[in-house]
Amino acid sequence: MGYPAKLVNRQKLAKQLKGLKLSTVCQEARCPNIGECWGGGPETPSTATIMLMGDSCTRGCRFCSVKTAKRPPPLDPDEPKNTAIAISSWGVDYIVLTSVDRDDLPDGGASHIALTVEHLKRECPHILVECLVPDFAGNIQSIQRVANSGLEVFAHNIETVERLTSFVRDPRAKYNQSLRVLEFAKEENPLLVTKSSIMLGLGEEDEEIEQAMKDLRLVGVEALTLGQYIQPTKRHMAVKNWITPQKFDEWKIKGDQMGFLYTASGPLVRSSYRA
Repeated sequence: MGYPAKLVNRQKLAKQLKGLKLSTVCQEARCPNIGECWGGGPETPSTATIMLMGDSCTRGCRFCSVKTAKRPPPLDPDEPKNTAIAISSWGVDYIVLTSVDRDDLPDGGASHIALTVEHLKRECPHILVECLVPDFAGNIQSIQRVANSGLEVFAHNIETVERLTSFVRDPRAKYNQSLRVLEFAKEENPLLVTKSSIMLGLGEEDEEIEQAMKDLRLVGVEALTLGQYIQPTKRHMAVKNWITPQKFDEWKIKGDQMGFLYTASGPLVRSSYRA
């Protein structure tokens, strides 16, 4: 598919999302792959990661360009249905649902996410659904609600190594809590594929990356993505170092050796890229 056709696909998708009052992490997080994913190709459907529960997050991680607010607007009760309508018209086989953090809600928005999955499965029984979810402040009932909603892939990102977690992520995000979220989901529904992601280039050491990978395997995580951190704006934390493509290849080999069923590792790899 040439550039003009890709641009038309991208513009069409953006218009439809706006009309249905939906947000995408592709736009809000300024993903570098937006043109490729949204443009699609003759044998590759256009792909977008839908961001649920609005475009304002209750947390303020130092790497993320999504807007923050202590009290975001109320949830749109039509969003689960509108999301299913939009996705069913795209004809895709795989969709990723992610969300902002909503610490202002009793269940962190778990019911809203689960309801979206259930609507999707009614509209498109064949579709494979991945949910990239927040930590729900460690609430087991919230994790269970999403884990039993009918999705195939339960994803939650540890984002960085343990030592840098308090510097990189919002203070409410804890390294071990994120590991427990992934572990609880797998225990609740053993048929799920669990997935996580690590950004590189934040000043982490190789030994710390390897330990984080081991920690993920210990809680049963089967899919891992590793990508280069890219500073979204001057207001966000700076890149400490740039990882070479060869080094990313080495991490992929290491992931495969450690038993991950799927390891994607590269400078522009993001957790939901070409999922």
